[in-house]
Amino acid sequence: MALLLRDIRPEDLGGLLALAEQFDTVNLPADRAVLAELIDRSARSFAGPEDTPGDGLYLFALVDDADGTVLGSSMIIASHGTPEDPHNFFRIDADERFSPTLGKVFRHETLTFRQSYTPHTELGGLMLDPSWRGHPQRLGRLLSLVRFLYIALHPRRFHDRLQAELLPPFEADGSSRLWEWLGRRFTGLDYPEADRLSRANREFIPALFPRVPIYTALLPPEVRAVIGAVHPDTLGVERLLTSLGFVWNRHIDPFDGGPHYEARQAEVPLLGSVVRCGSVLEAPAGVSTGPCLVHMPRAPGRFEATVREAVVARDELLVVPRAAAGSAPAEWRGVEDEAAPLDAMPLPP
Repeated sequence: MALLLRDIRPEDLGGLLALAEQFDTVNLPADRAVLAELIDRSARSFAGPEDTPGDGLYLFALVDDADGTVLGSSMIIASHGTPEDPHNFFRIDADERFSPTLGKVFRHETLTFRQSYTPHTELGGLMLDPSWRGHPQRLGRLLSLVRFLYIALHPRRFHDRLQAELLPPFEADGSSRLWEWLGRRFTGLDYPEADRLSRANREFIPALFPRVPIYTALLPPEVRAVIGAVHPDTLGVERLLTSLGFVWNRHIDPFDGGPHYEARQAEVPLLGSVVRCGSVLEAPAGVSTGPCLVHMPRAPGRFEATVREAVVARDELLVVPRAAAGSAPAEWRGVEDEAAPLDAMPLPP
């Protein structure tokens, strides 16, 4: 086994489809033709120009390099929210009212439908084969972090504002409480129908959703409970994002109520931690090391990264020999024989 984080490639289509069939998300639907188009778009983005975000889409795969098995994926959408395809969301506001007669102040939470035409960069498409959950190196976390390594290496390909939309709790049948009480009443569609339709055309959302504030006090308690809530399987992602400097912007998905977290590139210290290393040496005994995500430069349009127990000293990457690093790091492709320079990002605790 030789685990590797790299750009998605045409030969990964079957593995990506098998993964998507387990999740069937908006960004990565269980549709072979759509996934093939996304892989092609991703390849063009990786090979594209450096000077502007454009409509780039960057799809990363966690693979067993020995046999090509796709174990997980993550994605960066360079520009989300444009005049041609606006970003839709509910903004959570507060409406305060005071009655002199009663001598009371009431603060009511409201949901207001909004659209943004100013692009931001979206982090999404995070999927990990359930059989690989619980791995000692927390593979889902690495799939999330590899996107920051790529952004740090190519900041001009992305907007300054980064955003991640987190999944909320769903019902056992996959439906959304918020959608059943709001979206369905204004569109006449059930959640799966609306989800499928929105993948190709979101016109019906601004056309039919109310433009006036919706008072959440009118919703049942069980519906209010999912507004801005995070699915139990996504709590780790939420903790990681907040540790990196992301904050909830009080926006939620208009379909299911999932929260949106955002940060400016300058507000994410991890992006400034990447170091270009001119050589790779064996770490001397007694030197304190930690896990690093190491980018191995390839031909234009290619991206590959591995994990090593190492430390950066000036412009040198000091790595712990694979035989002494333990079984988990030994699963990853080595870097000792790689031609320098390499780029290393120390992984946060």
